[in-house]
Parts: sequence; structure tokens; C-alpha cells
Amino acid sequence: MTGKTISEKILSLKSRTDARAGDLVVCDVDCALGTDGSTPMALDYFDRMGGRTVRHPERIVLALDHYVPPSSEKTRALHHMMQAFAATHAITLHEAGEGIGHQLIVETGRALPGSLVVGADSHAVTYGALNSFATGIGSSDLAAILLTGQIWLRVPHSIRVTLTGRLPAGVYPKDVALALAGQLKADGAAYQALEFAGDGVASLDLEDRLVLSNLAVEMGAKNGIFPADAKTDAYLTDRTDRRYRAVAADPDAVYVQEVAIDLGSLVPQVALPHLVDQVVALDSVAGTPVQMVFLGTCTGGRLRDFHQARDVLVAGGGVAPGVQLVVTPASREVLEAMQADGTYDDYVRLGATFVPPGCGACCGTCGEIPGDGVNVVSTANRNFKGRMGNGSASIYLASPASCAAAAVSGMIGKPS
Repeated sequence: MTGKTISEKILSLKSRTDARAGDLVVCDVDCALGTDGSTPMALDYFDRMGGRTVRHPERIVLALDHYVPPSSEKTRALHHMMQAFAATHAITLHEAGEGIGHQLIVETGRALPGSLVVGADSHAVTYGALNSFATGIGSSDLAAILLTGQIWLRVPHSIRVTLTGRLPAGVYPKDVALALAGQLKADGAAYQALEFAGDGVASLDLEDRLVLSNLAVEMGAKNGIFPADAKTDAYLTDRTDRRYRAVAADPDAVYVQEVAIDLGSLVPQVALPHLVDQVVALDSVAGTPVQMVFLGTCTGGRLRDFHQARDVLVAGGGVAPGVQLVVTPASREVLEAMQADGTYDDYVRLGATFVPPGCGACCGTCGEIPGDGVNVVSTANRNFKGRMGNGSASIYLASPASCAAAAVSGMIGKPS
């Protein structure tokens, strides 16, 4: 019998079976996230299933993040519903303004190496950066987890993504993720695991890996998982006191495809409207006019992202006339760190519009919405029509530094 991939090993552990790619397994869930975009429907399913008690309330996390601040009395009512349910069942709930649920799962040490962590939102794949099997689920799946603490999954086949070398100056993890999306396309990894490997992994900090895992779903992947190493341990040191065991692939594990990326050969990338996989070298569209720049989201809203963008903005002399700069920290922790080290004040001086930590501006449910015909350059993960709330806007995806360079010149161009 051949060896196992990381995903096969974790799902074997959580199902207590010899799980192989293609098998259907029922797994114990270590943590499940519900947001205000998915939990209300899950609670309706829970009631219709006859739910009275939550099987493992300590393993459930709810986050008010998609409607921040609430945009109507109806969205406020959804928040009240979730707050009441959480209070009744002793479930952890992150209030509006605390941040994006995915970022909070990572910050609070709930995604650990070897764990199975799911979220009723597609970008739950983010947690795979911490060597956990992490995937998005539906509201009915979340309801079933509330009732039973378990979920059924088909064990995915794995694509090995080998990273070699180091990123050159001016190239960032978002460029790696976009280059991979351009290569695999939107469905190139459909219901498969992206398993990152190679000596290039060690050159990426944990925050860098979060970006690649986050974008895995944009290639159709079931999950995007990294091996654990000293950087994983260092990140978790002050975030959890729970014990964990890292999971590594066997040398003879079987992969359905192998993809190699030489980090040192990459150049800045950009995804063109209105497809995440319509990726080209940024230079090829240099000079495209830009009216809005958006820095934030679960892809690009962490402290290092804001530092990278701020440095470009300051070096370039600030934001060009006619460009709106919108900033949304991924969490209150990030916001407070920005305030503590002066980054927040720097952005205020640059004329940035701050939106409370959350998902609203990214998915267009609330917050800053671009005007008709506006070109937006964003650190987000999706750019389909209407994604930010206006179907006539055009969204380009790029790294924080490339977004900042567009804000400085009023057009797409490489960071200087």
C-alpha cells in the first residue's frame, strides 16, 4: 500500500479509518465557524432537524463579519438571532467589529496542525496554512455539526505544489497565489487538495502562507495545506496552550498532479476583471487608470500587508488626486497593532477611508461601494461582476504593494 498525503492522514485520524483519496468518511470536527452570512440559515436547518442542544458548543465559533456595521434592520435582526443562540448554548461569538471570522480562527489558535477545521464560508481554506485540513461547508453541514459534532467528506486527491527559491524584491505572496491561479485556472483543482511543499515553503512566513491557502478555493480546491515547521510553532506559541502534532506527507504519497513554481522567477501579477484566473504580468496592463484602491480582506488585511502598502504610498508621495483609498483591517487585533505602531495615523494622513474590520466592503454587503464604471485595484480574493456591490465596476486583484503603487500614480504599475 502506498503512503499518504497530508490530507489523507488528517482525515484518517478524524474518521478513525484508513482513509484514501476518493473514500467517503465521517469525521469528528475540531472547530466549525459560522458567519452572519451563513449561520441564520444553519439555525433554521437546526430547528427543522429537531435540534435542541449543541453537541460540542466549545468547538463552535460564530462571527458577525459580513454585515459590519449592519446595513438594515433585517441584518441587525440576524445578528440578534445569532447572539441569542450563542448565549443559550454557551458558544463563542465574535461581535461586529472584532474582525473577519477566518482571521479570528487563526488569531485565537483554533486552527492547529493535524486538526479538522471547517467554516460555513468558502475561504475557510485559509487555515490550511497551519497544517490543518480546512475547508468551506454549507449551512446545512453547519447545522449537522451543531447536532452531531461530525461531518461527512469525500477524501480529496492531492496536487503537490512545489515551491523553490525565494521571492525577489517587489514580488509578494499574492503574486505567487495569482500565478498559481493563472496556471491551474478556476477549476483546475476542483475538489482536490493543494499540498504545498519544497524548500521555498521555509522562505514564507506564516502570514504569507495564509494568502496561498486562502486563494486555493479560487482554483476549485477543497483545501490548501502546508506542512508545519518552526514558523508554525512560533506563530502559535502565544495563541494556544493546546497540544498538537504536525502531520507530514509520506515520501511515497500519491499525487494526481505536480506543479512547480520557482519563486525567484516571478514578477508582479494582476488578475483582470472579471475572473480570478485571468492573470497576467502586471507590466502588461501598466497605465490602466484606477479610481479606487482597496486594502484589506482575509487575503490582504494583516499588519504586514498594511506595512508593505504604506511604505509604497509614503515613498511615492501619497495618494493621487481622484483616487479613493479604502482600508479594512482583517481584525481588531490588526487595527490595534496599526494604532500602536503609527501605521493607522500614517493612513489617516494619507486620506484613507477606514471601514470597520469585517467582510462588507469586499463582498459588497455594506461599507464603501465603488461607483459606476470605476476601476478598483484590490488585495481581495475575488473580482467577479458585482463582487463589491456594483456590477458596473471593474476589479483588478494584486498584492498590497502593487495596489499602493496604483494609488500613488492613479494607474496600474509596479511598485518602485
